[in-house]
Formats: sequence, structure tokens, C-alpha cells
Amino acid sequence: MILLMTTAPPSNAPWFHGKRLPPLGLMYIAAALEQAGHEVQMLDNYLMQQSTEEVQQLVLKLQPTIVGITCGSATYKKCVETAQVIKQVAPKCKIIVGGWHASYMPESLLETPEIDYAVMGEGEQAITNLAAFIMKEDYIGASNVAGIACRSSSGVIKNEPKFINMDELPFPARHLLPLEKYDRNIEFLKAKPVDIMSISRGCTFNCGFCETKKLWGNINRQFSPQRVIAEVNDLVNKYGTKGIYFINDNFTMRKNQTAELCDLLIKSKLDIEWVCDTRVDLVNQEILEKMASAGCKTIWFGIESGSQKVLDHINRNITLEQIQDAFKMCRKADIQIACSFMLGMPSETREDLMASYRFAEKLDADWCQFNVFIAYPDSPLWREMLETGKYTQLDDFLYSYKTDEFDYDELMRIQKQFFKDYHRAPKRILNRIQREGVLNFAKRRLSLKPVDNAGIA
Repeated sequence: MILLMTTAPPSNAPWFHGKRLPPLGLMYIAAALEQAGHEVQMLDNYLMQQSTEEVQQLVLKLQPTIVGITCGSATYKKCVETAQVIKQVAPKCKIIVGGWHASYMPESLLETPEIDYAVMGEGEQAITNLAAFIMKEDYIGASNVAGIACRSSSGVIKNEPKFINMDELPFPARHLLPLEKYDRNIEFLKAKPVDIMSISRGCTFNCGFCETKKLWGNINRQFSPQRVIAEVNDLVNKYGTKGIYFINDNFTMRKNQTAELCDLLIKSKLDIEWVCDTRVDLVNQEILEKMASAGCKTIWFGIESGSQKVLDHINRNITLEQIQDAFKMCRKADIQIACSFMLGMPSETREDLMASYRFAEKLDADWCQFNVFIAYPDSPLWREMLETGKYTQLDDFLYSYKTDEFDYDELMRIQKQFFKDYHRAPKRILNRIQREGVLNFAKRRLSLKPVDNAGIA
């Protein structure tokens, strides 16, 4: 049998752990393994936060042949610790690590002898092929699987990943997790319960803060609109879903497919509300009107900076005018707007930070988040910080930009001040009361707090 798990969050870490959302990527892995005939169990320890002793007890109970662990750079230490304690009680078990950090820096994981394999890139096909060899104890064959990194007598073997046909993926194995323990709601929708869905992988853009291409590739691949509708139907019928958050970065990358999906949603009469993320240069009035008709209530835009100089430096390839135009089009289509800014990116000055706040005020989004920038390992901005030496090291692989004008602690102070000033403006308080009602607004105010960081892999 195969156990798939996340790790517990870092102890006393300063970064935000986010809403309690199920690990969608790991559920796809589980579904692919089940489809291949394996018995699979899942532990979302980021949610459950079981102790190392409890993890050991679970492993002793299940006696898995393989344990798969997903790892981000912020959870690197916890991943290594988890692998070590598992091997203490199950030394013959093979441990495979996948996820963001394994795709960026597989060598750093394979320095730990308890970790046998790292999966680079999307993992469904790679781990299914790898598991087949491990079950047969064919470790020579296992070392040749595409997308796998492992140790050899001559060093680390890294086999180039292959990308799959999206429509071949089964629906995520949501049945293996306790969905009732997750936050099946989102502030951007009135509908409940809300579930998350992914409909695309890969990015054609070259933003300096991102290295998503190492995981998903540089070609945008999408589920067919028919496949998306089939999964929406599955969510509605099996889990009572009323709202969906499409969590991909560039929902409207392919406008013809977006329009076809909207037409199918309208035709289905499922009465689903939904939210998506996209870029300001990937929308027009026609597609926004169609999305609104199909149930889109809110769009999240990553604005990142109110300084054109900074946008150019991070290779965002958008202008302040495009941002304002996109907001105007959304309002005309009666779609709510959420947006985020990153504070403390390389080349940024204190004046640039203030330009971001002034621009946020001018845009007047329904929701606005300010995040302290921490780069993805091996991204262009991450490498720039290492080359210039202008950084504060926060963890093994995580760095914050540092100048004579600000450091990490000062950025945190500025972030909290921006958040407070923006959300306590009287007109925004009034807008939220009108949108949410007095009771819901009061409840949300009790739990409202800024997100500490963004950009953590």
C-alpha cells in the first residue's frame, strides 16, 4: 500500500499558513495511483498536525511499501524530519518526495539518506511508473523513470520530466480526505460550501518572481471544457458543492476555451458561483460579460506593484493603464475584484512601496492584500538577491530583500500598516457591510488579519 502525506507546518514560522484547503496536487497523485490499482491512504498533516510519534504509529499500522511526501521550501526541514522518523520504524519503506521544492532543488532533498527519490515536475505519471518498479523491487528500472531524481554511485541522476495529456487525469481523490475539516467557504462568494478546482497547468509568461515552469512547464495545458464540466458535476452530486474557486493563475489564457466553458456552465443550469485568478492583460469586455453570465462573481488579479519601474524590473509585462482598464471592465460586467501587491521586491525603494499603496487606493478593489515578498528558490529574483547580497536569510532557502531603506522587519511593519489603513477606510467598511450584512461583517472583523508573506514555495 502507499501512504501520501503533507508535513506539519514549520514550528513558530513567521509566514502565513493560509486557509485550510485540501492539498489538490496530492489528491491528483492519489487518484492516479488508485487508477493504476494501488491501495492508497492520505494524511494531510499540514491540517492535522500530528506529532512525529503519531506519524510513526500510523506507518506501523499501515505498513506502506511507499510513502510519498509533498514538500515546499518553507516545509523543507519538516519534510526531512518526517522522512527520518518514518525510516526509524519502517527502514525498508521507500520514501518519495515531490512538490515545489523537489522540482526546484531535488539535490537538496537527496542529501538526506532517508529520502530515496525526488519527483520533478508534475507527478501523476512519474510516481505511478516509479511505484510499479518499486513494487517489483526493480530499482534499476526505477532510476530510469522520467521526472525522477535519485542517488547513484556516480552522483545524482536527474531524468527530464514529461508532461501529460490533462484529460487523462482522473478526478482528484477527495474521498481520501476529511473534507468536513477544511474551510469550504471563501470571502469572495456568498455560496457555501465552496471547493477548489484546477483546470490548467503551465505558464508562458516570464515573471521574475516565479519558477512555476519547473513544475508545470512553459506551455499552458488545460482540461477540455467538457472535462471541467464533468468534474463540476461530480462535485455537485457527491459533495454538495455550491461554489468553486478555480485556483490557476491564468484562467482566461485561452479565451475560446474559456468562452466554451462558460457556455457549458450556462447550459448545465448547475447554478454554481465561482471565482478565478487571471492577469489583467488576459481579459476583455466580451469574455468578462460571458463569465459573469456563467456565474463568475469575483476575479483575483496579481497587481504586485504600483510602480511601473518595478513592474518592468520583475518582467511582469503589464502597465498601470492595463490594470486600471481591467478593473473598469470588471465593474462594468458586475464582477467583484480582489487583488494583491508584493512589498519588498528587488530594485524597490520606499517610494515604490508608497506608490503601491497609493495605486491600491486609486484602484479601490473589493479585497486587497499586501504581502511581504519572499522569492521562489531558483527564480530570477531569488538569484538576483543572492548575487547582489541584498537579502535577509529567513530559512534554509527563503530570503527577503534588504536595502538601506528597509529590511524584513520593516517590511512587515509597513505591510501591517498598509493593511490596516486600507481596510479601515470608512468607505470600504460601508461597502463590506452592504455586501456582507451587519452580522457577517462583524464576524469577519473578529477574524480579519493580514497575510504575513507571499511567494513562498
